[in-house]
Amino acid sequence: MLRTTTSTNATSMPPQVSSSSSSSSSSTTTLRNPHASFKPVNRRHLLTALTLSVSVASSTVHAAGARGLFQMPPVRLTNRYYLVRAGESEFETLGIINTNPVAKTSVDSGLSEIGKKQTVKAAFQLKALGACDRGCWIWPSITQRAYQAAEIIASVNGISRSYIVPEYSFLDARGLGAFEGKKLETISEVYASDGISPTIKPPPIDDGTPNESVADVFVRVTQLMSILETQYSEDTVIIVSPDSDNLTILQAGLVGLDLRRHRDLSFAPGEVRFVDTSSIPTYKQPASAVYKCLNPPNCN
Repeated sequence: MLRTTTSTNATSMPPQVSSSSSSSSSSTTTLRNPHASFKPVNRRHLLTALTLSVSVASSTVHAAGARGLFQMPPVRLTNRYYLVRAGESEFETLGIINTNPVAKTSVDSGLSEIGKKQTVKAAFQLKALGACDRGCWIWPSITQRAYQAAEIIASVNGISRSYIVPEYSFLDARGLGAFEGKKLETISEVYASDGISPTIKPPPIDDGTPNESVADVFVRVTQLMSILETQYSEDTVIIVSPDSDNLTILQAGLVGLDLRRHRDLSFAPGEVRFVDTSSIPTYKQPASAVYKCLNPPNCN
């Protein structure tokens, strides 16, 4: 414990400042350490040292943050990526839109019987492609159907469950706001708005379902890629999404497609796609040959 050098009683007193130091450019406080001899502490030197420490710490954090920066479209990718949409869910079987994250771990958000078969097919397709021949990491949304799909993929490809890394928010199904609970056909209205501007949000609702624009999802998937490109190097990563929009918006960003046209890259339930940043799959080419966007999502 540090105590003042002078004390008239047993009560600890505030540090004493020498009156002679008041005329100098910096004041000196003398502290007593019970394990050392008297040693003056210069406040100016102390402040300088603290400032330097903060500066070094700040620059370190800045450098670390810079390492995780990820821009769309990327110059190159450090890892190999496969994009997988989970098979059909129970809600999709019923023809109902379900995007509220509150229910994402519910059994009702799991794979339907058809969805399980679609996912098994996807798992064997990945095996045929040799996706996990040299090992792989599987990154599914924590949403029930996506995580179930990840377990099926791991089983078919002989991958330990310890290589499944659940993603808790960046891969949530796109929140469709007031469309929650409506029939799946009504989602065409959302895509009509997407085609006008990537910043248009679905109407809001008060049940906790987010209403996300294409630009909102673009931020999420860019953050995900930033993490993956920072955390791994020369690895294979299988991204498993509960819906199509996460994947279409991600792939549009990677290949430089105008985000208003992300729907052109739609994924069917259980579809697998290897990420090739140099091109769009032939069978998904937009009707127009002009599709490049040099600064997504600002393609207006």
